Amino acid sequence: MIEPNTFVDSIIEYAILHLITLCGDVTIFVTIFSKNSSLPCAQFDAAMYVIGTAGHVDHGKSTLVKALTGIDPDRWEEEQRREMTIDLGFAWLTLPSGRSVSVIDVPGHERFIKNMLAGIGGIDAAILVIAADESIMPQTSEHLAILDLLGIERGLVAVTKADLVDSEWMALVEDEIAEHLAHTTFATAPRVAVSARTSQGIDELRAVLDAVLDATPSRTLKDGVPRMPIDRSFTIAGFGTVVTGTLLDGPLAVGQEVEIMPRRLRGRIRGLQIHKQRGEQATPGRRVAVNLSGIHHTAIVRGDVLTLPDAIEPTDRIDVQLRLIHYATPLKQNATLDLFVGASEVRCRITLLDQEILAPGALGWVQMRLEHPVVVLRGDHYIVRQPSPSITVGGGVIIDSHPLRHRRFRADVAKTLEALARGTPDEVLLQVLGDGLPRERGVLMRAGAMSDAAMHEGLAQLLEKGDVVQLSETLLISAQGWQYLEQQLCNTLQAYHQRYPLRRGMPREELRQRLQLDARQLNAVLSFASQCGVSHSNEIGVWLSEHKLALTREQQHKLDRQLDAIRRMPYSPPAPDLEPELLAWALEQGLLIHIGADIYFLPETYAAMLEWIRETIVAEGGVHIGQFRDRFGSSRKYALAFMEHLDERKITRRSDDVRVLY
Repeated sequence: MIEPNTFVDSIIEYAILHLITLCGDVTIFVTIFSKNSSLPCAQFDAAMYVIGTAGHVDHGKSTLVKALTGIDPDRWEEEQRREMTIDLGFAWLTLPSGRSVSVIDVPGHERFIKNMLAGIGGIDAAILVIAADESIMPQTSEHLAILDLLGIERGLVAVTKADLVDSEWMALVEDEIAEHLAHTTFATAPRVAVSARTSQGIDELRAVLDAVLDATPSRTLKDGVPRMPIDRSFTIAGFGTVVTGTLLDGPLAVGQEVEIMPRRLRGRIRGLQIHKQRGEQATPGRRVAVNLSGIHHTAIVRGDVLTLPDAIEPTDRIDVQLRLIHYATPLKQNATLDLFVGASEVRCRITLLDQEILAPGALGWVQMRLEHPVVVLRGDHYIVRQPSPSITVGGGVIIDSHPLRHRRFRADVAKTLEALARGTPDEVLLQVLGDGLPRERGVLMRAGAMSDAAMHEGLAQLLEKGDVVQLSETLLISAQGWQYLEQQLCNTLQAYHQRYPLRRGMPREELRQRLQLDARQLNAVLSFASQCGVSHSNEIGVWLSEHKLALTREQQHKLDRQLDAIRRMPYSPPAPDLEPELLAWALEQGLLIHIGADIYFLPETYAAMLEWIRETIVAEGGVHIGQFRDRFGSSRKYALAFMEHLDERKITRRSDDVRVLY
């Protein structure tokens, strides 16, 4: 008899083998996320790299990846039938050093450049593939320009199909490649002649790739806020939604709550997988598959970003430094372009901030207005393409992911962008704080796209120089911003005191709205202002330190006359004949106690009536309105109002027709 678990495992094995035949690498998630999986559970803590292919269509990128890894990156039946890569493909290998490498294979045809851009942005190094029988071709040049614009400086050149040409032709190809790469980031990249058909140079290519990665910094140790641009979203029966991408900036862990931005969809991580291994945590700098609960896969599209809840705000405006490719046409003000950043694509219009027209090969400061929000950070690289005819025209680095709207040809704007682009951590932080609003430490770190250590060092310098004010443990503001905010606070409160001289202070909520702060910011501002002796506050209101409540001689006379009238009839007091401000002042000072409607008692009268009621209830078990009326010689109006007031304060409560203690 077959044991139940053995039977289930056998069925799963059969299903996996069948699905692998049909779907390629997608099915690895079935084995990884299955509770019955016998695969090891890893922590993914070793350094890992992501490399990408680049090159012209039909130059053998996918064939080379298969020769290197044993995995066919062409996942779709149409790709295999047409022998042409259409969408991103994925594979992995272990190099001679033991280093684990993820491979992203990109389409080379010009019609699928957009698919190529969705995967190439997160790589550490590239393999530029050039076929020996054709040498440099149009998409070779375009892919090379894209690598250059994305700042991908490390990689190698694989000269494929080496078995199809003789040594004399290969020498000519080598010379042409050297000349073409001379002024690019791949000018000194090593070159290896290979043949996937004969395996010529494949081992050498692995060794050279190992050497290239020896000099490539790993992103694995980053411990910031994780974000993963999503390039695939699909579902597997029994497991639910799976998304894949290259993890950036920080780790992910099983059980974490995550958010899909900019759609603001929240879910939880059910499982993590890298290269057929499941684990409890995934560190950045790797290709990761995330099994999600709580989100349907159809709600997620390529270009969305998986991150922690409330960690990163989407933006529909960015400031960038744009470099136009030398063969592009001049770029005019308000031109329309397609922006590619991370795995996302969005149409945008540009504002040239420092030039009338951006010439081919030139650099310029540009503000981009996006058709819909995307999730990006300062320091992210991007590509822009002309919509029609579709062609890559430039790219660069995002300088500010949440800028204000700029006017053109402003020297101060250019100075700010220059500081953000090339400044030290303290200069970057000061520029991020330049809008004069209090900011959270975490927001500053993300906006400045810097590590916690760099943030701490830069902030320490700014605090020492007095350029930044620490309002609370987590809230910071520039010194200039605090001066402006302090002046706003003083002016607002001074105007309020002049209008309402007898009120203790301005209501906190009214002040918050006037200063355009949230509750957390207001609390920090008021606490710091109190430390500086600028103002004081309580849970109700805020007032300037020098504000004194004082009556004029006429007001004092009116109030004394009214209090005397009440003393003459303490248990049936007349309604006060005072203007609202003077009456409010008397209440705040405790000279009168408001019972209801126009009924106000003196404090000593209130205390005497309250004491009698308590004593009577204790002695007799309850008190009637009639008893109160007879004892104090007041009318039913006053007796009932006082009793109901005590009920509201939960001193007494009504039981049938008597009052008892609450």
